[in-house]
Amino acid sequence: MTQADRDRLERLNSMLKRRGIILPAFEIHGGAAGMYDFGPLGGRLRNKVNQIWLNHWLSQGDIVEISCPTVTPFSVLEASGHVGEFSDFVISCLACEQASRADHLLEDIHPNPDSLSMEELANEIASKNPACPDCGAVEWGQIEAQNLMFSTTLGAGSSGRQAFIRPETAQGMFTNFPALYRHFRQRLPFGAVQVGKGYRNEISPRQGMIRLREFNMAELEYFIDPEENSKHDFSKWSTMKFNLVPDSSDTINTTIPQALDDGIIRHPSVAWFMASTAELLFHMGIDASKLRFRQHESTEMAHYASDCWDAEILGSYGWIECVGIAHRGCYDLEAHENYTGQRLRAWRDWPEPVQSKRTLVTIDGSTAGPAFRSQAGAVKEALEKMDAPPTTYPFKLTLSDSSIVEIQQEHVKIEDIDETINGEWFTPHVVEPAFGIDRIIWHLLDHAWNEEEKNGEQYSVLSLSPSVAPIDAAVLPLMEKDGMDELALNLHASLCSMNGIQSSHDASGSIGRRYARADEVGIPWCITIDHQSLDDGTATVRRRDDQKQIRCKIEDITLHIRDGKMNSLFE
Repeated sequence: MTQADRDRLERLNSMLKRRGIILPAFEIHGGAAGMYDFGPLGGRLRNKVNQIWLNHWLSQGDIVEISCPTVTPFSVLEASGHVGEFSDFVISCLACEQASRADHLLEDIHPNPDSLSMEELANEIASKNPACPDCGAVEWGQIEAQNLMFSTTLGAGSSGRQAFIRPETAQGMFTNFPALYRHFRQRLPFGAVQVGKGYRNEISPRQGMIRLREFNMAELEYFIDPEENSKHDFSKWSTMKFNLVPDSSDTINTTIPQALDDGIIRHPSVAWFMASTAELLFHMGIDASKLRFRQHESTEMAHYASDCWDAEILGSYGWIECVGIAHRGCYDLEAHENYTGQRLRAWRDWPEPVQSKRTLVTIDGSTAGPAFRSQAGAVKEALEKMDAPPTTYPFKLTLSDSSIVEIQQEHVKIEDIDETINGEWFTPHVVEPAFGIDRIIWHLLDHAWNEEEKNGEQYSVLSLSPSVAPIDAAVLPLMEKDGMDELALNLHASLCSMNGIQSSHDASGSIGRRYARADEVGIPWCITIDHQSLDDGTATVRRRDDQKQIRCKIEDITLHIRDGKMNSLFE
């Protein structure tokens, strides 16, 4: 990053803090690393981004929204692998004792340090001697793995149950699979989304909104039958080209359907979510020239994933991963099924029924019941799981609770069964697009903020898309007299009463200063009430992006703002 880039970044952050968009959390208490507040304007911006995200996916028709607790029992995250594997490598500076993530020290030295093992990171740091970001020293201790989850307890005292504050929203959607399967009438494919907070005890959070300890995320779990052909329609993306960075290859510029046909993208559902993600990001206001999709290299891809692409956005901090789109296979549902013993599967009908003969080993209830009493059900379950009838008696049988019983021949009944089988149970596969909402918001602001000189003064404009702008319109009385203030307040109240519309009323200072304040926080439309407004019910509308002004009836203005069609007034 050049000094000019650093200066721009400092001015942008200063504006965001001063205008109440994004500011350090708990600042009067000295702040907290990796935590930020969304202020009076930022909170509205975040909610609009969240709602656009939800609307985009829910409009598909086979996706629903759920909401799960942020405190998660230990067993859930042990089953998912987070307890054992959700770690980063930490290393401490011997001079200042400040901890850093080992891979972050190599970001300007190695092309992909996140893919390195602990041993490889240690060798790279020993040979390259990166400087400590806090004191500049080059003396480092040993690398250690640190789990990133915040631990807590459910319940009081010694009876409390170990838990974590969730590091992601995904697990609640996997544990809710039976309810989702029922909701969709046992038919795949379908998906669930969840928007909310995630928590990770980051080792050394830097880069502002890019790496946080409490963050806003949005994830989608799309459950599919691995044997069914995809029915995704790629027609609207047939000519739209994207920059793709395939595994260990140079950047190519091609369409998503072509990359799928060429085998670069390995699964049609992954390809469809990549294209749909780009469409969503462009709608929010991400600069299309600053978006690329990078495929995970084989060394960095999770062992259960068959394909994974990151949507990376270029901003003040370079190329930053903001969305991960992964084909997770059947890993998650199988992990929870194996841990809990609860079936997390779907039913697949076969084209033609199959006639089958099998031998069933079960209990003879008349003898096994009295012999095993309360264990009889567990004995029956264990016997029926046997692959073949026993050949010798007595024999030892292990039950589901790990207890062992002795089975005599009179306890066993063997039956030959003729069956008509119409299908089979299988574990669905999952494609997961996971969005970092804070990172996306940061890049929306970064891409939209421009500086220029106007009348000898620095002038900044936040050219946010109207779809995400925190304030939809500013109502400006030319003067607070002769009834102009009353008409402006009435218009302001009328706009705010509309569903989803937020207005700002500003009567302080010259009209030029008020236009500048509106431009700085991204308000797309300014409506000025003047003397003529009192006579004929018209007002001046100013468009932020080109500062063009027109005169319109006030009722036309309100209707066009409500319908999101203000630009049509300028045609």
